[in-house]
Amino acid sequence: MLTAKLFRFYLGLIFILSSQTVSAANEQTNNVANTMSLQPGMVSPKASIADVAWITGYWQGEIWGGKIEEIWSAPLAGSMMASFKFAADQQVKFYEIIRLAEQDGSLTLRLKHFSAELTGWEEKDDYMEFKLVKITDNEAYFDGYTYRLVSPNELHVFVVIEDKGEKTETKFVFKQKT
Repeated sequence: MLTAKLFRFYLGLIFILSSQTVSAANEQTNNVANTMSLQPGMVSPKASIADVAWITGYWQGEIWGGKIEEIWSAPLAGSMMASFKFAADQQVKFYEIIRLAEQDGSLTLRLKHFSAELTGWEEKDDYMEFKLVKITDNEAYFDGYTYRLVSPNELHVFVVIEDKGEKTETKFVFKQKT
């Protein structure tokens, strides 16, 4: 059973599933093999928004007995934006607004969470921020949060979730909606 506490700290996405029961087969968690961390003293690598244009599109998937979607705009003015939605039992559980932007010669991902009624989870001026750790032609590693383009029609997102000091990595599989 996944509890709200498990989703309290979510680097990239904070999930509250309203005490929804999910079988272990649907969890899709493992160690943290697909994510990286920006260590103290490390500087984010040089990158531009054009380096992650491959994220653009309307992506859908399933996890925890529900449906997820993430819709990314094309690069414009040094940034991209996205909306994320998680729905289960025919109800929206939460939304996210995501901004991926050029900052100090690299990239930074920021996101903010909202309830189904659009009440912000973070304080008014707060957001979660993930600095770029590494970038390749089809992967963008942010601190605890990875985007990987597996094929032109499949995107994997890995997010580190910490619960009671134990870190696990959750894999989200998205297919491009055409």
